[in-house]
Amino acid sequence: MASAQGFSTIAIHAGQDPQQWTHASVVPPLVMSTTFKQDAPGQHRGYEYGRSGNPTRNVLETCLAALENGKHGLTFASGLGATTTIVALLQAGDHLVAADDLYGGTNRLFQKCLIKQNIKSTFVDMTSVQNVIDAIQPNTKMIWLESPSNPLLKVIDLKAVIDAVKSRRPDIIVVVDNTFLTCYFQKPLEFGADISMYSLTKYINGHSDVIMGAAITRRDDLEEKLRFLQNAMGVVPSPFDCALVNRSIKTLELRMQRHMENGLAVAKFLESHPNVERVFHPYLPSHPQHELAVKQSTGHSGMVSFYLKGNSKEFLKALKVFTLAESLGGYESLAELPSVMTHASVPEDERAALGITDQLIRLSVGLESEQDLVADIQQALNASQ
Repeated sequence: MASAQGFSTIAIHAGQDPQQWTHASVVPPLVMSTTFKQDAPGQHRGYEYGRSGNPTRNVLETCLAALENGKHGLTFASGLGATTTIVALLQAGDHLVAADDLYGGTNRLFQKCLIKQNIKSTFVDMTSVQNVIDAIQPNTKMIWLESPSNPLLKVIDLKAVIDAVKSRRPDIIVVVDNTFLTCYFQKPLEFGADISMYSLTKYINGHSDVIMGAAITRRDDLEEKLRFLQNAMGVVPSPFDCALVNRSIKTLELRMQRHMENGLAVAKFLESHPNVERVFHPYLPSHPQHELAVKQSTGHSGMVSFYLKGNSKEFLKALKVFTLAESLGGYESLAELPSVMTHASVPEDERAALGITDQLIRLSVGLESEQDLVADIQQALNASQ
């Protein structure tokens, strides 16, 4: 697709050409077959076995790559499946530098699983570029970051970090988990990232009914290695789930615009309430990296975190429109307590150092009516005093 086309145009048409099917179906078909007839031994028509390739999956991967202004898209059975496959690019004895404020599952994978493969990780506050540079060792082979981070919504200067790393060590692979903003609000590859990674489970699918991950890259060498690992490790999504995500992408622009509106409205209300100590939302002027966020991205999703002065459990119990549940990015609004839910796997001393306390609440603001969301937050804050 031409790069000059708008986001929704690409989302609706990239990889979807009806002419690629003999039946010219406007909606790409759901191909459930696990195996494909060969014309002769070793001679097939592009597909041989469902793990190594599937028409429905290929449509989705093509669309994702186009939306990112990337060259190659790969999908996986989950966001952590994508992470696991990407870090499989590393070898025993390698070193990884990760942002200190990460999704709890990523932190757990790095600290509990990679260490058993003799791959060590160093966690640093990447809002300081110098921290990243200081953490690089001779055997460092990958940098892993989120921006905004989870759950404290730190904004990392992607261009500054990537330029600093690549100028010193161009061999280091830089991975940006772009789950919170999606390719609608931010495109890490344009800042020089080697891989843009997603939990498609969240905003890109947006309906809380699919678990899937993705990796987008412009590098042919990384695509070749990741494609091999995708097949060899078998971390592939089902064709049915791929069809669901491909459908959901068509409304991504509209959904992200509404998430942005609702999330900012909730954040502004929280900041004005006496029972709230501090609010984290990159598009609030009070955010420490507000100017960077406005410069680096074109908007923010529905993610809002805040410190409550009152009883956090009473607040969460009192919510009626927001649902107390893990995950994020769906059309429905969710609220959670990271310290005992999404980030419980992070060691207690590390949670304390990061500020992930029992007073920190993370919201995923959905697509309900703005006035209903604000009213629900207001009554729950009153109940928590």
